[in-house]
Amino acid sequence: MRCDRTPRDRTSRVRRWLGATLALVLSSGLALAGSAGTAQAADVNVAKNAGFESGLSSWACSGGSGSTVTSPVHGGTSALKATPSGQDNAKCAQTVTVKPGSTYTLSAWVQGEYAYLGASGTGTTDVSTWTPGGGTWQQLRTTFTTGANTKAVTVYTHGWYGQGAYYADDLTVMGPDGGGGGDPEPGIPGTPTGLTVGTVTSSSVTLNWGAVPGATGYNVYRNGTRVHSSTSPSATVTGLSASTAYQFQVTATNAAGESPKSATVTATTSGGGGDPGPGVPKHAVTGYWQNFNNGATVQKLRDVQAQYDIIAVSFADSTTTPGRITFNLDPAVGYGSAAEFKSDIQAKQAAGKSVILSVGGEKGNVAINSDASATAFADSAAALMNEYGFDGIDIDLEHGVSSTYLTKALRQLSAKAGPDLVLTMAPQTLDMQSTSTEYFKTALAVKDILTVVNMQYYNSGAMLGCDGKVYSQGSVDFLTALACIQLEGGLDPSQVGLGVPASTRGAGSGYVDPQIVKNALDCLARGTNCGSFKPARTYPALRGAMTWSTNWDATAGNAWSNAVGPHVHNLP
Repeated sequence: MRCDRTPRDRTSRVRRWLGATLALVLSSGLALAGSAGTAQAADVNVAKNAGFESGLSSWACSGGSGSTVTSPVHGGTSALKATPSGQDNAKCAQTVTVKPGSTYTLSAWVQGEYAYLGASGTGTTDVSTWTPGGGTWQQLRTTFTTGANTKAVTVYTHGWYGQGAYYADDLTVMGPDGGGGGDPEPGIPGTPTGLTVGTVTSSSVTLNWGAVPGATGYNVYRNGTRVHSSTSPSATVTGLSASTAYQFQVTATNAAGESPKSATVTATTSGGGGDPGPGVPKHAVTGYWQNFNNGATVQKLRDVQAQYDIIAVSFADSTTTPGRITFNLDPAVGYGSAAEFKSDIQAKQAAGKSVILSVGGEKGNVAINSDASATAFADSAAALMNEYGFDGIDIDLEHGVSSTYLTKALRQLSAKAGPDLVLTMAPQTLDMQSTSTEYFKTALAVKDILTVVNMQYYNSGAMLGCDGKVYSQGSVDFLTALACIQLEGGLDPSQVGLGVPASTRGAGSGYVDPQIVKNALDCLARGTNCGSFKPARTYPALRGAMTWSTNWDATAGNAWSNAVGPHVHNLP
C-alpha cells in the first residue's frame, strides 16, 4: 500500500488550508493583501493528466517516443517513459492555460538517463532545467512568469541524443487558474465486468475483462489473494500448479481507490509434462551462425562448435509479400549446393543439435501486422522448415512488432509444425523492460509453445533492473537484474537465456568476459557469485546462454563457447 500522496492530493490539502485560513481572517474583520484589497485564489496545478494516470492523454511525444509504464512510478500507478532515438530527443509536451502576468512553479520527478524540464512560449523568458539522471527519483523545479498577453504556455520534458530512456511523473504547473482549471478529482471506478478465461497452460492462466472508465489499473485476485496488477484489461497469472482449479476475480483502481471485486471465474490448468522444443536440453547454449561474411571466421554448419545446442541460421530474407519469408544461401559461406547445406543440418541434428532459422536481424525486418501477413509468415516459415529440415524459428525482429499478429502467426506455425517446434526469441533489452511491451506480450501469449527468450544484453547502454535501479552494461548486475524482469514477469525460468557477444568485435557495446556470464548464471541458478543485486530467489531451471555469433566465437579462438558452454551444461 502506498503512503505517499500524489500532487493532486497535496493541491487539495493546500486548497482546504487556504480556505479555512481565509474564512478565519474574514470572520475577524481583517483584509487580505491583494489587488484592490480582494482575496487571492489558491494556486492550482494547471497541467492535465499530470501523473500520466490516463496514459498519454493531453501529452504529445515526438516520434512516438513516449509510453506509460507501471514501474518505476513516483506516485499513483503510472509514469512516463520516453526513449531518445537518432536525432529525436524524446520530447513530450502539453499546452497549459495560464493567466497573463502571473508566476508559475514548474516541477516534475524524473529518473533514468538525462532528463530536461522546461517551459516555452511564456511571453517573457523561457526556462529549463535538467539532470544527468540516476537510479532514484529526483525532482526538477523551475519558475516562469507569463507575459502581459500570454494565455497559453507549452511545458515539456525531454531526454538527450544517444542516451537511454528517462522516466517522468507527477508534473505540476502551480499558479493562478487561467480558465482551464486542473484535473477533476476522480471517483472510485466501477466494478469490472465480462471476466473470462483465455489461454490456459500447465502453469499459467490468461484472463480478459472489459475496460472500466476512469480506471488507471487493475488488480487480479486468485482464491481471494491479490497476485497480479495490470494497466490493461488482461493479465497472465503464472506460477500455477498443473491440473489444479483456481478461482479468479479482478478489481479496478485509480487515485481515488479500488472497486469491489468482480464476479468469480474458475480456471483449471492443464496437465504437466509438456516441454516446448522437447529436443532441446534442460540447459542449452544458443549460437547464431552467419550466412554471410562480415569479417568474422567463415564457417559451414559442420564447423559450428560442439558446445552449441541450438544453432540459429542467420537470417531469413523478407519478400515483397508482407509477412512472407524466404531463405537464400549466401555463396560467401562456401557451400557448393543447397543439398550440401541440408546434409550439414541433418548431421548436426544427428548429433543432438537443433538447427533453426532466424527471422529479422542483419537481412532486414519482416512486417507481420495483419491477418494476411500472419498467415503468409506461418505458411512460408513452415515451407522452409519442410524444405531445409529446420527444427524451428527464431524471432529476431528489432522494430514494428505487433503482439496481436505475431502471436497469430506463431500459433499458426505451431499448428503446422507440431509439438517438436523449437521457438526462440532474441529481443533487445528495451523490448523486455516491461510486460506491456509488444515483444514481452508476445512471449507471454505463446508461452506454452516458447522454448527460450535470449534477450540481447548488448548495444543498449544503461537500463533499469527489476529493482528499479539503473545498471550499466558489462557487469553481473546488468545481466541478473534485467533477467529478473523476465523471470518475475511471467516467463518460466526454462524460457530465459542470457544473450551476449562472443567477442569485442561481435557487437558495438556490451561485451563481457565469459567469467561474468558464468557468475551471472550462478547468481540466477544457485544464488552465488552475485554482484550488488541478488535476486529474492533462485531459478535452477534457467535455460542457459546465447551468443552472437559462432563465427565471432571462432575468430576469438572459441574462448566464449569453451568457457560458457560447459558451465551452462553443468547448471543444476
